Amino acid sequence: MMIGEVAEKSGFSVHTLRYYEKIGLLPLSHRDPGGRRSYDDDVLRWLEFLGRLKDLGMPIRDRVLYARLRAEGDSTIEARRNLLQTYRDELAIRVASLTETLEVLDAKIAGYDTMVRPLHGAPK
Repeated sequence: MMIGEVAEKSGFSVHTLRYYEKIGLLPLSHRDPGGRRSYDDDVLRWLEFLGRLKDLGMPIRDRVLYARLRAEGDSTIEARRNLLQTYRDELAIRVASLTETLEVLDAKIAGYDTMVRPLHGAPK
């Protein structure tokens, strides 16, 4: 796949893909005789995972670290696992907090619903 197709399928811009390759988040691409980047299908799964790491708030330095460890192979499995576990634990705390906030909002909305119904009369 050429870089434009990867950008279209992944949702990352061509500029971002080039930047990610420059800083080591993407492995160096193969180049065709014209010097154009060419990627295999595995890059899409990797980009999806990188997007999820970004969405959970992992800073780019830690995403680069994870990519470097991944490139080093099986000897880094424990380090990769520990890095992901740290962010997983932080995410679980945020999810619990957001769930509590959602419950508070639901209760507040339900309270307003009971106050509004008498003002508008019974449904017809």
